[in-house]
Amino acid sequence: MAKIIDGKAISAQVRAELAEETKLFEKENGFLPGLAVVIVGDDPASHVYVRNKGRACDEVGFYSETHKLPKETTQEELEALVDRLNADEKIHGILVQLPLPKHLDEEKILLKISPDKDVDAFHPYNVGKIMIGNYSFLPCTPAGIMVLLERSGIEITGKKCVVVGRSNIVGKPMAMLLLHANGTVTVCHSRTKDLAAVCREADILVAAIGKAEFFGADMVKEGAVVIDVGMNRNAEGKLVGDVDFAAVEPKASYITPVPGGVGPMTITMLMKNTLTAAKQAVKRG
Repeated sequence: MAKIIDGKAISAQVRAELAEETKLFEKENGFLPGLAVVIVGDDPASHVYVRNKGRACDEVGFYSETHKLPKETTQEELEALVDRLNADEKIHGILVQLPLPKHLDEEKILLKISPDKDVDAFHPYNVGKIMIGNYSFLPCTPAGIMVLLERSGIEITGKKCVVVGRSNIVGKPMAMLLLHANGTVTVCHSRTKDLAAVCREADILVAAIGKAEFFGADMVKEGAVVIDVGMNRNAEGKLVGDVDFAAVEPKASYITPVPGGVGPMTITMLMKNTLTAAKQAVKRG
C-alpha cells in the first residue's frame, strides 16, 4: 500500500509559512507583495481558477487585483493593460489567465510581461534561466511537485525519473528540475516506443499527458513514487488523474491522489513566486 502524498496538507503548511514571511516583509518594507491577475472572456474554468488565486492572496496577506476583460478585448487593449501593470510599483507579479480567446496572440502577450513580474515563469528569459539552473521563478506545477517530493522525504539523487508529457508548462520544466536535483531523467511522449516498458523502469514516475486513468499497474514498477498531474473527467463525470489510482496504489511506495495531490500546490507556488518577485523589487530599489 502506498503512502498518500497529501497535497492539501503540504499546501496549507507552505501557505502558513508564506503568511508569516509576508507579515515580516510588510514590517520591513512598508508595503505588501502585489499580484495582478488578468482574465479575458467568460471561460468558466478560468473564472474558478482566478477566484481561487484571489482567495490564496487573501490567505497569505498579499495585495491583489483582478482585471476582468470582455472577450471582445483587442490585442492592443490587452497589451496596453500589461504595459500599465509592468509600470505599476504596487504590482510585483502579473498573471494572464490562459487560454485567451482565439483572436488574441498568447505568445505576444506573454512576451509583453516583464520577466521580473513573470510569476508563471513562462517568459523565454525565465525559461532560459531554468535551463541553466540559475532561476528566480519556477513554473508553478513543477515547483509544487518538487516541494511535495522534498516534504515527503523522497530522495531524487541517482533515481531514475520518467516524465511522461513534454509541455512547456509541466513536462519540460519538470524534467529540468529533476535533473537539477541529480535525478537521471527520461522524457516520454506520444511517439515514445514501448512506453509501458520505459515507465516500468521509473523510481519516480510523473504522469502529465491529460488522459484519464491511462497509467495502469502494468506501467508501474513495484515501489515506485507516482506523481499524477492529470485533471480529467471519466465516463461517469468523476474527477480523476492520468493514473488509475485503484490499480496503481497497491504497487507504489508513494502516490498523489486526484483531487488533493498536485493541484493544491500550483496556486501556492504562484504565491511563493510573487513574494520572491517583491523581494527582488526591493533589492533593485
